[in-house]
Formats: sequence, C-alpha cells, structure tokens
Amino acid sequence: MALPFRLGCFYFAHFAYGSAFVAYLPLYLAWRGLQPGEIAWVLALPQLARSFAPAAWGWFADRNGAQRGVVAFSCAAMAAGFGMLPYTQGVVSISWLIGVVSLLSAGALPLVEAVTLGALAGQAGRYGPIRLWGSVGFIAMLLAGGAWLELRSVDLLPLAMTVCALAALAAALGLPSRSAQAAPLATRLRFSPAAKALLAAGFCMAAAHGTLYTFLTLHLERAGYGGTMIGLLWTLGVLAEIAVFLYLPALFRRYSLSGILLFSFACAVVRFAAIGWGADFLWVLVPAQLLHAATFGSFHAASVAAVHRVFPADAHGRGQALFSSICYGGGGGAGALMAGWAWEAAGPGWAFSLSAVAALAGAFLALRLKGL
Repeated sequence: MALPFRLGCFYFAHFAYGSAFVAYLPLYLAWRGLQPGEIAWVLALPQLARSFAPAAWGWFADRNGAQRGVVAFSCAAMAAGFGMLPYTQGVVSISWLIGVVSLLSAGALPLVEAVTLGALAGQAGRYGPIRLWGSVGFIAMLLAGGAWLELRSVDLLPLAMTVCALAALAAALGLPSRSAQAAPLATRLRFSPAAKALLAAGFCMAAAHGTLYTFLTLHLERAGYGGTMIGLLWTLGVLAEIAVFLYLPALFRRYSLSGILLFSFACAVVRFAAIGWGADFLWVLVPAQLLHAATFGSFHAASVAAVHRVFPADAHGRGQALFSSICYGGGGGAGALMAGWAWEAAGPGWAFSLSAVAALAGAFLALRLKGL
C-alpha cells in the first residue's frame, strides 16, 4: 500500500483515540466521581509529559533510526494503559496511570509528523490531504460517542480508547523508519530568533486551548445541551479543520506562514471569548466552532511546516518533538491547569477569557515571524 494511505490510517486511528480522550474523558472522570480541579489535573498530565518526553523520544529515534519502533511502542502503551483504567481506583491511582501512559506514548505523533513531512520532499502543502484523515477519525469518534451517550452510560469509554490504540498500533507497524541505519547527530540544535518566537507563540496557542480541551464538554452540558448536540458541535469544528487541510496547498501558495499564523491567533481571541460568554446561544457557538479551522487547522499546519524551515534536515525529528514538547506539552499543560483554577475560582466565562488573553499574547509573538 502507498505510504500516504498508511499514514492516513495511522492518523485516523490515533485521532479517533484523541477524540475520545478530549471530548469524553472529562465526562468519564466526572462519572467516576472526580471534581473539576481533579479532572483538570488528570487532563493536564499528558500535556505536562509532552513538555519533555517527546524530545527524548525524538532524540532516541533520530540517533537509532527507530521512528517506527518508537511509534509502535507508544501505541502499545496507550492500549495497555486505558485497558487498565476501569480497574484503577481514586484520583491518585488514576493520575499515576495517566501520567505513566503519557510518558510512554508521547513520541508517537511528532515522529509521524516528521515521517510525513520527510516523505513529501519539501511540498508542505501536500501535508493537509494526508493529515485530514486524522480529522475524519476524530469526527467518527465524536459522532459515535455522542450517539452512544444519548442511549447508554460513559462507562465503556476506556474500552473504545483501547480499541483505537490497538488500531493505531497496527497502522504504525506499516510505517517506514526514516533510515535503516542510525543517524549521526552531527548538528547541534541552534535557536534562531524565528525559532524562539515560533516556540513561544505555539506555547501561547496551546495554553489558549486548555479550557476548550478540558471543559468544553462540561461547559456545554451545563448549558443544557445533550450528548448528540455536544458531539455535533465538536464535529462542526473538526469539519472546518478538514476544509482547511483540503485547501492547504492553495493556502500555502497564496499566503506566508507568518500571515497564516497571525490570522489564526486573531481568530482564537474571538473564538474563546465567544464560547465563554455566549454558550447559551447556538448562533454564537456555531461560528465559534467553525473558527477551529483557524485556531487549530491552519495554525497546526503552518507551525509544522515552519518547524521544518527553522531546524536543519538531520534534526527534523528533534525539531518536531521539541515543538510538541514546548507548545502542545508545556503550553497545553499550563492551559489545562489555568483552566481548572479559573473554572473553580470564577466560572466558565472567565476561564475562557483567560484563553483569549493567552491567544492575544501569541498574536504579538507571531508578529516577530514576519518573512517566514
């Protein structure tokens, strides 16, 4: 089978797993009796693990040419961990389990991103049509999960996540390693001003999404929406993201990466303020969710391409892992903890307002990327 097909299968399975984690794990943890602050802490653990673990996995994979092995090991760890979740009691034990699984599985996605970008021979615009299969997998789980919750309990969520992780493992075994031999690490990573600004801006964007990924489902449930509608609202955002990935080749030809990033941050400011204060109104939520096309879709694609520009060719695995660590790891973890504190102290509106402030800070940093 062609490499783009194999990559698409991995993205589909991996993001179906991620969809269950982001959209429905908060409900599962609440069903298990955890409080909002405890839920925020548990959901922050994978992000905190990503603040350093992907860099270690990226270094190991680059040194040993072991991209496929690391990705397969990561998927196996996810399957084993969530298979054990129903038998883990109490917030301390659940935290330990999620934390260990997060450390062991953190290498998968950034290494697959490096394999994907490397296979495109510099044609970064072709990334979107492959990556969109992750969005399709995300949607499939959102719709299936929402429909399930209308009829049954959330108790079978760990089983669904285990199945997705096993499917990702099967797909990972069909991926290539970047090289058959160990790759010498001749190039020491150097951080140009553009690289520093990119990493700092990415940290802010991931932090801005902390409230969304931790509490959107609970926020919508509190506003009176049922499981099917919650699933549809999540899906609407991912459909918008897919549209961006399909249009990505033309988007990259027409606009600079810095321009795409700045526009994405501006949309994030508007989106999070709208969700925080207008969740009672569908006419506010629908366009706010459509802005996911920019706050994740165009931002993520432009960032992945930018990482390949600001790091040397023999350090792309480390570069993608570092971006994942600092931005999605450190930023996502900080955002989740910030969301838990703000939610308990002042309520949903102010939690989402802090997200908007983080996005605004990222916009100012993105101004320093002009010419990228």
